[in-house]
Amino acid sequence: MQVGSDRARRTLAYLRHQISSGEWPINSKIPTETELMQLIGVGKTTVREAVRALASMGMLEPMPGIGTFVRSRMPVSSVLTDYLSEFSATDLLGYRRALELEAAQLAARQRTDEQLAAMRQALERPATQADQPLGGRRAKAPGQFHFLVMEASGNALMVGLYAGVIQALRHAIATGAVAEGTDVASLQRDHRELLAALEAGDVVRAAHVMAQHIENDLVPAEQS
Repeated sequence: MQVGSDRARRTLAYLRHQISSGEWPINSKIPTETELMQLIGVGKTTVREAVRALASMGMLEPMPGIGTFVRSRMPVSSVLTDYLSEFSATDLLGYRRALELEAAQLAARQRTDEQLAAMRQALERPATQADQPLGGRRAKAPGQFHFLVMEASGNALMVGLYAGVIQALRHAIATGAVAEGTDVASLQRDHRELLAALEAGDVVRAAHVMAQHIENDLVPAEQS
């Protein structure tokens, strides 16, 4: 989506950099409209135009009365998301499992030191930066760490497909078709174990940890 003015394009570029660089993690709330106006030095209309553009790309999600949240590090195809959303929760979670298992194995082989450092940073962020409870529910799909593992796979097609899967999963969570299967502490432990396997370049261990993690992370609502 194109934005009209040069100022809006510069604002869009700034916001997109903050997201794609991981400075604003997936599922975190971005600064308020007023804060962005002061930070970037632009007016309200310019900020709103840039946020609308990124929302149309699936990278941001404005939630009235709560704030605007980061939803993807890259643009997401609405066609793909709509298509995936037509499938059952079981099918959607199974597809996510296949992508993440393959990503974990590829990442164990070819992750870079820079990518490992980004994963460590994601795990070290305070929970308040990554977890934004909405109405008592997590109400979000897998976040920054999972995207970093996917990107470390080196497979751009998988990364694009995964972005669509996560958007479809978020819709399934919001409608109650998918629920959390375990607690936050267990998920964080799994992430640390997976990172250790990736650091060691242990393909088998990475696949095993990821498989266990996905099995318990999100489940069809009837199994929760």
